[in-house]
Amino acid sequence: MQQNGRPRRSSNFNLGAEQAEADTLLRSAFYQSDDYLTVADQEDSRCFLIARTGSGKSALLQQLQEQNPEHVVRVVPEDLSLTYITNLDVMRFLDELDVHLDPLFIALWKHVLLVELIRHRYKVDSYEAKVNFLTTLREKIKRDPAKRAALDYLEDFQDRFWVEADQRVREITEKFEEKITTEAKSKIGFSSNTVASVGADSGDTYSSEVRSEWAGRFQRIVNEQQMARLNKMLKVLDEDILDSRQHFTYVVIDDLDRDWVDGRLANALIRCLFRAVLDLQRVENLKVIVALRTNIFEHLDFGHRSGGQEEKFRSLVLRMRWTKVELEELVSERLRVSSARHGQQINSVNRLLPRSDRVAGDAFDYMIDRTLMRPRDIIAFLNETLAASSGVERLTWEDVYTAEDTYSPKRLLALRDEWKNSYPDIDRVFSLFSGVTLPMTREQYTRRLDDAALLTPDPAFRGSRWLDRMMSAVWDSRPQSWIDWYGPITSMLYNIGFIGCLSHRLGKFCYAHSSPDFADRASNLERATHFTLHPAFHAGVDARWDESWRQR
Repeated sequence: MQQNGRPRRSSNFNLGAEQAEADTLLRSAFYQSDDYLTVADQEDSRCFLIARTGSGKSALLQQLQEQNPEHVVRVVPEDLSLTYITNLDVMRFLDELDVHLDPLFIALWKHVLLVELIRHRYKVDSYEAKVNFLTTLREKIKRDPAKRAALDYLEDFQDRFWVEADQRVREITEKFEEKITTEAKSKIGFSSNTVASVGADSGDTYSSEVRSEWAGRFQRIVNEQQMARLNKMLKVLDEDILDSRQHFTYVVIDDLDRDWVDGRLANALIRCLFRAVLDLQRVENLKVIVALRTNIFEHLDFGHRSGGQEEKFRSLVLRMRWTKVELEELVSERLRVSSARHGQQINSVNRLLPRSDRVAGDAFDYMIDRTLMRPRDIIAFLNETLAASSGVERLTWEDVYTAEDTYSPKRLLALRDEWKNSYPDIDRVFSLFSGVTLPMTREQYTRRLDDAALLTPDPAFRGSRWLDRMMSAVWDSRPQSWIDWYGPITSMLYNIGFIGCLSHRLGKFCYAHSSPDFADRASNLERATHFTLHPAFHAGVDARWDESWRQR
């Protein structure tokens, strides 16, 4: 389209959707970042993909599957009856007795992964296919008695081998539940309803000695779920099933951060998945890739029950981070593909954005500074700017400013949604900074935190538990330092990306996306004299920048 001889963009011109599931440009305009190349590298052992929402985890894994369609197995947590497991009375009962459930959960994950790999490798989708697979494999390992015995594990499933994973998980769990119930009735003398009735308050009825005795009996049953034959099958998987490079397989597990389960048992399930993946590292032609949001990963208690393997977990982590150059290349590639679809040619984002302004500076720098350095943010900002424009060839600064008024409140809502499970009603803390003049001195910032502390007695505030935990020292009459009173909540607000701190040592404001470890050191927070909000949220809370500060 042209107007007065100048090309015009169509009204539906954009840079694609923010979510990978709805992104029509993902396949044709996918940007191969260094993180993607690391994940796809069969020799690179890093397999735990940790990133904040909007960083491109799902897009990366979707592209891996697109490029390796015959070598990727996708395991969907929602299809594994995980909610069913954690809601079972017997699981809650054992958890309240502090029975260590990890052996059961690890065995479940190994079972799911093993069977899904076999189904994929041999196309096992019927009883006949299962018989053919077992016959072939038995012939292959007939001279190894240990491996032949391991195959008995698969025989236990008889004609149910090819059913969906959730049915197999339920079957194992139900057999385990039956063992616990039998033990409870025959050895301890529980009635039929006791397992369901013993809960968080059971300590008022049963002594600690009795509960300890129960826990010991049940723990022995849980420990039997180590399933020696299952572990031996992993050797068969390595040497006889995925026995060559042509059978190299990626297993992709995403969406563990969806609301399919809650509480301690959820964390235990995810932690045990990590332990199962660690054991599967010994399979040469296999790479299990687990994607998880940063906030969930940080709450996993590896140190408590990981058998001293926390350092091994950390060494396998790949934290997704984007540079300005990468994000510029990503949106430029999307512009190139999208403009071609509309009969135009825009090869660089700088060809679309307004020219540098004496006050605002470079347009792309201005926009990227108002993101948390994630693809979702910059795509959203550019899409809002395109929607606000009149459709002429080049965007204007007025388009950018108009878009920011819409973009910023949406980013604030997205921040709330990202962290609302960990910090319910956190948006009420955000709202305490409405109309603030930036930057804030320590005193000005502290007054806002004091207002936050007053939220805890409010019966309508759903975040009293986490906020009281962070600010309990404020109500303590004993003399304490500023960092004792306000350090925990400041660290949290910094780490989620809401605030920035002035570091005189670095001579600039630090933010979590560029200095992720800054708030981990109390001395950094103690030396910070001024605080600000991340520029992504200025318009969202109607913040104003002190013009006199700009002259410094």
